[in-house]
Amino acid sequence: MTDEPADTLAAYLELLAGGASADAYERPVLRARADGAPPGRIAALEHAKLLALRVRAELEDRRRREAELSALIATAHDLAGLRGIDEVLQAIVRRARSLLGTDAAYLTLNDAAAGDTFMRVTDGSVSARFQELRLGMGEGLGGLVAQTSRPYATDDYLRDPRFRHTAAIDSGVRDEGLVAILGVPLRLGSGVIGVLFAADRRPRVFDQQQIALLSSFAAHAAVAIDTANLLAETRSALDGLEAANAIIRERSAAVERAADMHDRLTELVLRGGEVHDVLATVAEVLGTRAEFVAPGEGPVSAVERSRTEGRAVRHGDDWVSAMSAGDELLGAIRLRDHPGLDSADRRVLERAAMVTSLLQLSRRSASEAEQRVRGELLDDLLDAPGRAPRLLRKRAARLRADLDAPHVVLVARTADEGADTPGDRQRLWAAAAHLAATGHGLAVARDGGAVLLLPHAPDDSATVTAQNVARRLKDAVHAPVTVGASPPVPAPAARPGDVATAYAEARRCLEVLQALGRVGEGAAADDFGFLGLLLTGTGGGGQAGRFVARTIGPLLDYDARRGTALVRTLDAYFRCGMSPARTKDALHVHVNTVAQRLERVGRLLGADWQSPARALEIQLALRLHHLSPALGGE
Repeated sequence: MTDEPADTLAAYLELLAGGASADAYERPVLRARADGAPPGRIAALEHAKLLALRVRAELEDRRRREAELSALIATAHDLAGLRGIDEVLQAIVRRARSLLGTDAAYLTLNDAAAGDTFMRVTDGSVSARFQELRLGMGEGLGGLVAQTSRPYATDDYLRDPRFRHTAAIDSGVRDEGLVAILGVPLRLGSGVIGVLFAADRRPRVFDQQQIALLSSFAAHAAVAIDTANLLAETRSALDGLEAANAIIRERSAAVERAADMHDRLTELVLRGGEVHDVLATVAEVLGTRAEFVAPGEGPVSAVERSRTEGRAVRHGDDWVSAMSAGDELLGAIRLRDHPGLDSADRRVLERAAMVTSLLQLSRRSASEAEQRVRGELLDDLLDAPGRAPRLLRKRAARLRADLDAPHVVLVARTADEGADTPGDRQRLWAAAAHLAATGHGLAVARDGGAVLLLPHAPDDSATVTAQNVARRLKDAVHAPVTVGASPPVPAPAARPGDVATAYAEARRCLEVLQALGRVGEGAAADDFGFLGLLLTGTGGGGQAGRFVARTIGPLLDYDARRGTALVRTLDAYFRCGMSPARTKDALHVHVNTVAQRLERVGRLLGADWQSPARALEIQLALRLHHLSPALGGE
């Protein structure tokens, strides 16, 4: 008899390995239905199909991101070796078309004398009229980008009322057959030298990631155009100005320094360098100290001015160049004690900031992808205890996690359920994901908080682990974090079902902490003694609820029917040392009222209710009754 789950998995793995189309994933289900397979088999196939399609989409998304990054790296490498302005411009539009996979790409340059922008170079264009277009500032999509220095996109240009349409522009677009157009400014310093476009001959929505990608590429392209222009100017000066040798030598040195910096930054991108590598390169090339400034720190006003103007700005004896991606500020590079920075060296600093932005975006994308994979693995451990241990081990190994070693399940929340905000939960999840990744564990957002599966150190108890996690998460999110922990799970991969059981116990511990008012602490079931056994042991809150009903149930029923306060009176009686006089003061009633209520208690619970054994049980039941929201029982 074949192993049906294994056969199902193998079928979809073969589809994934063969790069099958999305339609092919329906075939195993259709075949099973045609063969009259039982409903359970068809449901398993449907579930496997959804998982396989999700993996296929994730793989396609990664391939696309890798292709985009490879295109950026290849472009940087190509542009570093080009010197002629025509070669540079042609390489830019060719790469822009490849980068976004569009039917055409083209570039316009601003004409300051005529006050308009004109078509300079195209790739994929077939219309002569389109290739000779000139756009007045503010006319059409391109004129608006050139005028406002902001990117614009449309999924159907001729029908888009946001742009000032002219007969010449619309006629050229119609001749070319373009429908969807994206235009981004080519910024140089605080000005715009032109516009870079990517366009399709069919409707298409350009998303924010594609706009940010083309904007980053346009920033790189503008620097390459400027470098080519500088080289052209240098050659012209060498040919016609013998008297300006000293100036030419200085300009040549600046250009060579910029080219050297460009090559070294390209090498950093190719070998996956870090931010500190870029800072070290900038410091070495420019002969000064360079440091990274995090968002919201350092000279905030100078960073904001640099971001707004799109260039490096002076701050005292320092220079600051902001790093951004679209509207998001990623930080800045600060050049220390270098007041005499010339224009070429400023562009070196700006180029370094741009490359650092690309590196940070790449690292963040990789980190977010890893966090999603870690969360999916923990979700499977919590929700699908029947997972094959071998596959769980393989998935964990790729994340540098050993699921054959003991682990502890922890549940964390920033506040009582319902009192936190979406921002609190997002910060908690980000901090938990970082803690899990650095500790070779797993984390996932769940039930308004975060769930972690962390390796258990033999010398530490589950309580110590919970306290350490509560402290570290509090430091990360700047708010109290309450953490409940399970006992160690010996081998999550070998017995995935134990993880779900441990999760339920850790969650009950968290709820008990909240019920006791111990917000911001970390604890395990052992910390609650006998109360913990009732709350988190076998049977959970149901066992505790049955104990309460058996012990003081008649009083609860009597109070519910008559609207009396026997339970409250009995609780005050025990807290006052079984003294009627002190009890009447605590309740603000007459002592005869206390006596009458206690007499009623005796009739309902039995004459021996004040014996030591019965009194202990009754006091424990009263305590459990007060914790009833955390019991989760009957």
